[in-house]
Formats: sequence, structure tokens, C-alpha cells
Amino acid sequence: MKAIDPSEPGGPEVLVLVDRPVPRPGAGEVLVRIAAAGVNRPDVLQRKGGYPPPRGAPSIPGLEIAGVIVAVGEGVGPEQLGQSVCALLAGGGYAEYAVVAAGQCLPVPEGMSMAEAAAVPETLFTVWTNLFERAYATEGDTVLVHGGTSGIGTMAISLCGLFGIDIIVTAGSDSKCQAALGLGATHAINYKTEDFVERVKAITGGKGVAAVLDMVGGDYLPRNLKCLAEDGRHVSIAVQGGPTATIEIFDIMRRRLTLTGSTLRPRDAAFKSLVADELSRTVWPHVEAGKLKPVMDRSFPFAEAPAAHARMEAGDHVGKIVLTMA
Repeated sequence: MKAIDPSEPGGPEVLVLVDRPVPRPGAGEVLVRIAAAGVNRPDVLQRKGGYPPPRGAPSIPGLEIAGVIVAVGEGVGPEQLGQSVCALLAGGGYAEYAVVAAGQCLPVPEGMSMAEAAAVPETLFTVWTNLFERAYATEGDTVLVHGGTSGIGTMAISLCGLFGIDIIVTAGSDSKCQAALGLGATHAINYKTEDFVERVKAITGGKGVAAVLDMVGGDYLPRNLKCLAEDGRHVSIAVQGGPTATIEIFDIMRRRLTLTGSTLRPRDAAFKSLVADELSRTVWPHVEAGKLKPVMDRSFPFAEAPAAHARMEAGDHVGKIVLTMA
């Protein structure tokens, strides 16, 4: 099969097509002929040498795919052959075929393109497990999510809209703020021209938000804590602004704040399958009804992966970037 499997870290130019053997599904796994693969920031970090795949994962990047099941491993029913699915992977998506635990697959609804389906799993699993499960966001809450026009941000906007949650997002330009508002964000703050801490205080009447979903880290952490209401929850999912921060511990104690976070990629297939099962019951009916669709930025042919990565690194995209195999 054709795959993108760089032998050494580097710029987008290392993303060239090479020949690799088609993987074989093991027990509980399926082999998917890939039609489209999502492009995510961890792919960029891996390409640069800063985010090696977890133990046992393929060196081929790519964390989410959509395609058709063409072979099944031991313990997987043959009725799954021929099904169109999207799936979360620990790696291997930048290829013509990939193996994945059957439990990590979700059916592609009628009316959804393969490119759209490939743009769903990584952000949906991430936002659901962190904002809804770890931060306990629920109907009537107000939450703050940074990176409002990123894949994570746009998925958070969609999910909050479905579940009755007001969402304040930040973005780096007025045009991106307008885009976020157009997608359903309750409020959007241009972090380059406004102090998001003061704006959150004004928006919430001084109360603060129930939860913050943060992928920046660094000096954002103490500022995020100032945005939280009493008993508020802060969830870290990335550290684009740096891995360390100085915080006031007594303030956390006094206001009973919770600081938590997670990395999804290294979690085992059993955990990811449990999440997929929960999503199939709570969110997938909205997907099937057409009420939840990923915000699509742009699709690139598989061989143009360098251009896809360049677009992600430029930061001009709104929503998801996808590679298509056809």
C-alpha cells in the first residue's frame, strides 16, 4: 500500500508517499480501506519529532480515518465486512489501509461524506472525554474554550449547542471571532486585542465559567483559573504555549477548583471502545439526524499532505483539514 511514513523528522517536505505492507487485523480488529484521513496538530508535532507514537502504534501518522471494512480479525463478526466506518487511531491513518479495534469504529451515517466522517473522531472523542466527562459540563453551564476556530474549538461549539451549554471561545482575529459566532458560539473574544480574563468576567457578571478547556498551557493557566467560577474545573489537553506554569495554590483551595487533563492517544483500545460506545448512544443519533457535522476547512489529495500540513501550521484554517485518498 501507499503510505506516508517519514524516516526522519523535518518540515512538510518529508511527507512523501512510500510503499508499506498492508497490515493484518489481529483479534478484535478490522482492516479498513481508507477513503479519507483527518489532519491534526499532533500529526504536525510527530512530523517534527516532538510527539513519538505510543508503544505498539505504527510510525505512520494519522489519528482518524473513514473508509470501508475489508477484512476482520478473530472474534469480529463477518457481517462487519463492507461497512462504512470512521475510527479513532493511535496512528496509521496516512495510508491506504489501517487496522483498528472494532470497538473504536462508528458507522458513517447516510448523507455524510467520507471526508466529513474522517474529520469527526479525533475532535469528538477529545472534546467529549475532556469537556463533558472530566469537566462535567452540563446543560445551563457556561464554558470557556480556547482556539475557537480549530477542529477542537468548532467541535466544542457544535456539542455545546446540542446540549444547552453557553460557550465562550477565543480566537486570534476579528474574522475568526465572527466565524465562531456564525458557527454558534455564544461569545467570541479576540485574544490579541482583548483581555480574555476581563471579558469573561464581564460576560458572566463576575461569576466566572463552570469549566475551561485549554490547549495552550504556559501562562494561560493562571489566567484561565481567574476565569473559573467557584467549584470550576480546568482541563488541559495540550501545551502549545509551554508545559510549565506558576499558580496560586491557596486560591485553588479557597475556591475549590479542580485542575485535570488528559492525553487521549496513549489510552488503550478498551478505553477508546468504551468512549465510542458512549458516543454511539449520546451523540451519534444527532450525527445521524444531520444535527452535528464537522466544520470543514479544506480537503487535500493524499499526495499533497505537505500542503495540508503547511496550511495547519499557518493557522489560517477554520475547522478541519482532511486528506482524501481517491
